Amino acid sequence: MKYITIKDIARHLSISVSTVSRALGDDKNIRKETKEKVIEAAKKLGYRPNPVAINLKYGHTNTVGVIVPEMVTPFASRVINGIQEVLHTKNIKVIIAESGGDPEKEKENLQLMEGFMVDGIIICLCSYKRNKEEYARLQQAGMPMVFYDRIPYGLEVPQVIVDDYMKSFFLVESLIRSGRKQIVHIQGPDDIYNSIERVRGYKDALAKFGIPFDKNNMLIKTGMTFEEGKKAADILVERNIPFNAIFAFTETLAIGAMNRLRELGKKIPEEIAVASFSGTELSNIVYPKLTTVEPPLYQMGKSAAELILEKIKNPASPNHSIVLDAEIKMRASTPPIEVYK
Repeated sequence: MKYITIKDIARHLSISVSTVSRALGDDKNIRKETKEKVIEAAKKLGYRPNPVAINLKYGHTNTVGVIVPEMVTPFASRVINGIQEVLHTKNIKVIIAESGGDPEKEKENLQLMEGFMVDGIIICLCSYKRNKEEYARLQQAGMPMVFYDRIPYGLEVPQVIVDDYMKSFFLVESLIRSGRKQIVHIQGPDDIYNSIERVRGYKDALAKFGIPFDKNNMLIKTGMTFEEGKKAADILVERNIPFNAIFAFTETLAIGAMNRLRELGKKIPEEIAVASFSGTELSNIVYPKLTTVEPPLYQMGKSAAELILEKIKNPASPNHSIVLDAEIKMRASTPPIEVYK
């Protein structure tokens, strides 16, 4: 499909490109008859203004880039819904890229957004240890950036997060109060700072109740997928590790582990309780329904969009850090606390 330009209109009418441009821009110095001919020719040829070219003329593109680590679960889509809700009212379009959890691909996406000349970037990063130089370079170049959920720990940046430590602490405490003291933690990757904070909450909850922390047997390090949750369950069974509860880094790991345990004949939650962080709609459609910490994803997206608008308007504005309240949803995968009183 050929894109009709003002050059095509000028050629069709045998007039200059500048005359066509000024006529379409409703220049008062262009005769009425000429304007009418240009508008008629534009309609006939199927001309449509190029919004990118128009916006670049005024120094902005009215676009914001959003980079997410994955699109397998509803996590990213709910955040994006919140972002679009805010930006749509400002006539700003969203360009979405997925890093697949790969820092190198994330770097490529950052450079892609820079090449598209987006007005700002909202990102949930892959690793708090990688690409820090790239974030700093973009910021120094004047690119507004906002981070959500996973942040580049140690850098002063605008961010929207939840309290991973406290919510993990309270979730593990609820497992303990329900009578479970042999609690395994399926840990996320070490280069995601949320993982470090959730382990800290898990360990401190155990310490509060005088339960020893068994690093060798009760902490399983893995990745992020359903399959890796399944493998974590297999490791626990193969090692013959006694446990009666699982706290997983994300719901994908929890669901993978829970499904595998049920395949092996384990009763959930009678024999093994299962709970996780980062709950989405998936937690409601598995059996049994999964107990989770659920961040307010839609609000997270809205808050991130509001911060990026602030940075676009005034790059020198303070780097605000917004901590949202996540909700612990107790469901059928964990026993009621009162049963064990």
